[in-house]
Amino acid sequence: MAGNNVYSIFMLVSSIKSFGRYCVFLTQVFRKPDKWKEFFKNLVFEISKLGVDSIPLVIIISLFIGAVICIQMTINITSPMIPAYSTGMATREILVLEFSSTMMCLILAGKVGSNIASEIGTMRVTEQIDALEIMGLNSANFIIFPKIIGFVLFVPVLCVLSMFMGLVGGAFIAKFTTMISMENYIYGIQSFFAPWNVYYSIIKTVVFAFIITSIAAYYGYYVKGGALEVGKASTNAVVSSSIIILLADVILTKLLLQ
Repeated sequence: MAGNNVYSIFMLVSSIKSFGRYCVFLTQVFRKPDKWKEFFKNLVFEISKLGVDSIPLVIIISLFIGAVICIQMTINITSPMIPAYSTGMATREILVLEFSSTMMCLILAGKVGSNIASEIGTMRVTEQIDALEIMGLNSANFIIFPKIIGFVLFVPVLCVLSMFMGLVGGAFIAKFTTMISMENYIYGIQSFFAPWNVYYSIIKTVVFAFIITSIAAYYGYYVKGGALEVGKASTNAVVSSSIIILLADVILTKLLLQ
């Protein structure tokens, strides 16, 4: 029992220390760039690398998930008391409220987060970050600030694209199977639509994008060792950002949909 208490206290102190270090790290990142021209150049590059390059993944996953949701809803909604168009409405609500924001960002945490952590971690172990600091640059701001801003700016596009492609995936099921008619599916998509749900989803993705990029950058920036430690930092970044995304999802849902 005493051993468990000591371990719990140690984990609590370690977590508080890591959070404090993370906050200090953010104060270094969010400062006025030394060279605005380089910042905007890096910003465009990061939008392309982190955002635009994620479009094929978002399209493919959303298409299949939309199709699967439509199939599952059709199979499970069998009561004659439930109208046929409920399948389209349920597919829309699942995609808009949770999948295209939370689930998609969990997937992007694996792709974008691991990319950022491994890239910055490699720069740390190869002493490129030390070289920037010797040159008098704020290395955290120079490397990480464009990544955070670029992904935060582009992630709403990925969110809306995911919603659209998910609904298209469901439309494929309505078009090429006899499970539900296209008329009922489209009518269900349009029924009882609340525009605020789209804004709610976009707000969540912006918060999640910040969580993904900042946590991944934090783990990569403080890597010590070699290639093995870079791999561990990448894994820790994905796991930590995923857990915090789920926690933030609960909080934001309570605040925005109460």
